[in-house]
Amino acid sequence: MTSTLAQGLGRITDQLGYLVLSEGAALASPGNLKSDEQAASAISELVSTACGFQLHHGMDVPFNHLSVVFREHTLLVTVSGQSGFVVKRQN
Repeated sequence: MTSTLAQGLGRITDQLGYLVLSEGAALASPGNLKSDEQAASAISELVSTACGFQLHHGMDVPFNHLSVVFREHTLLVTVSGQSGFVVKRQN
């Protein structure tokens, strides 16, 4: 299933690269994010921190999407189950 979702990430307009994360490790990382373990680690920590902001203690992730906007690009993060999907997109 992860490979099917990753194939769709490569077709996103203006994407510079993407990461497929599972438990903090990059399963796929083409483009600008290729083999970028530092980015994978930082994004995993960011998602973990964001999950800590839950008001109600449950097993669900408290958000659907997380965007980190920089001057020239944006990181778009979606969490589904135990996987995280990150797209680096040109602004």
